[in-house]
Amino acid sequence: DSYDDEGEQLQGYAEFAVITGAMLESRVPKSDNFTDDEPDELVQWWKKATQHTRVFARVSPIHKQVIVQAYQKYGYGGIGDVCAMTGDGVNDAPALKQAEVGVAMGIRGTEVAKDAADIVLQDDNFASIVDGIEQGRLSSENLQKSIMYTLCSKIPQVAPTFGELFGLPQALTVAQVLLIDIGTDIWTAIAYALQTAESKLMERRPRHPVKEKLVNGKVLLYSYGYIGQLQMLCCWAAFFYAAPGILSLYRSGKSPNDYSKEDELTDTQGMSVYYWTLVLGQIAAAISTTTKMQSVFGCCGVPYGLPNTMLNYMFIGEVVLGIVAIYFGPMQVWFDTASLPLSSILLPIAAFVFICLVEEIRKLICRMCFDDGQSSGVDAVSGGRNKPKVPVAALKLGPWSCFCLWDKPQAS
Repeated sequence: DSYDDEGEQLQGYAEFAVITGAMLESRVPKSDNFTDDEPDELVQWWKKATQHTRVFARVSPIHKQVIVQAYQKYGYGGIGDVCAMTGDGVNDAPALKQAEVGVAMGIRGTEVAKDAADIVLQDDNFASIVDGIEQGRLSSENLQKSIMYTLCSKIPQVAPTFGELFGLPQALTVAQVLLIDIGTDIWTAIAYALQTAESKLMERRPRHPVKEKLVNGKVLLYSYGYIGQLQMLCCWAAFFYAAPGILSLYRSGKSPNDYSKEDELTDTQGMSVYYWTLVLGQIAAAISTTTKMQSVFGCCGVPYGLPNTMLNYMFIGEVVLGIVAIYFGPMQVWFDTASLPLSSILLPIAAFVFICLVEEIRKLICRMCFDDGQSSGVDAVSGGRNKPKVPVAALKLGPWSCFCLWDKPQAS
């Protein structure tokens, strides 16, 4: 039968590179689409085809739709690919409709194709598709970075509540938490919409919407288990060592109900230092999350810099709001803050430097891991000329390699 006739041709990697319409005649689904009841031999064939095939030649219109369905069902290791389909004729309409993104030609395309498509290229230039993909990736990246930044402050915000359970003086009030969330974080997070792309944005593998959600374990681990922990450490260090008298107040073992006026002022100053340190820590987190791998300051690489003017204005606004909240009388009453000596304002700057420095080191290690990538195999079509790099971060960093896998290179 046809399986036996073509089986020998399609056993190896190279033989899957080009598939013709004649080879697809016996490999269409039993119904209008592929189901879980398809023969195992057909399923295995399509899994290999969706993985290795580079060209489908001399196919009929129905074959185009079947190819899209096969990628949606068996692509990406059986999870299913997100498919885009281009076309300009009436016969392309079923495939354009089947794909997640149908792209029709605006100049030479028929009205039927345009109606079936999701996107119409006004200039019929395929390069516009690449530009659109880049803009889509940038929007997705910026949204994810905005979420990462917003989540970072939650650990140092909740830590004082648990600290009080262990007898620590109050370090942060609800009003100060709201001042950080509403007064600074929201506007800074919105400014991420104007962030420019990293240098290797289009070299990464696309994020699969099923396998890798926008908010996933890597994002939560980065925000809660990494940057959030660094911020919390810095805030507690500043609370005890930059705030005047807090360490003595803690060692005294006094209950808040037994505080004197002087003790209350000391605790209020401690809360002000904790709040100020968190503000600076969030600025450091915002700078750090503008890139996932590229160095912001040019540490052993091309600097990304601070190209987002709106985000830079937000940094200035956060600093000004923090200073005003600490020294302006009415805001002192509203947010339980108190004036601080100059040393208590300057020492927490070390938290900003520390977080940025640690992040630069992380990004440097990630880049070094990928630079040491080795070939994961030989491209049979190109005769071994294209050798995609494989990240060895998992070998070098162990479980922390998840920080590197955001920027996994695109295999050839």
